[in-house]
Amino acid sequence: MALRIEVDPEKCMGGGNCEFWAPKTFELGDDNISHVVDPEGDPEEKIVLAAQGCPTQAIAVWRDDERIA
Repeated sequence: MALRIEVDPEKCMGGGNCEFWAPKTFELGDDNISHVVDPEGDPEEKIVLAAQGCPTQAIAVWRDDERIA
């Protein structure tokens, strides 16, 4: 089952850390906000690192009903 990844656009500052850690999952849009382009684009550990490395904690990662990052 795919992870559920949420980006809070109010918290995202467009730093690009998520895109660095998981470039096939996240992409900064023209609005300078991170967007999920493919929730299965990168290995789970890279997606979790991307969420943990977000300086504003704008990314939440869920597996089923459990938040893992």
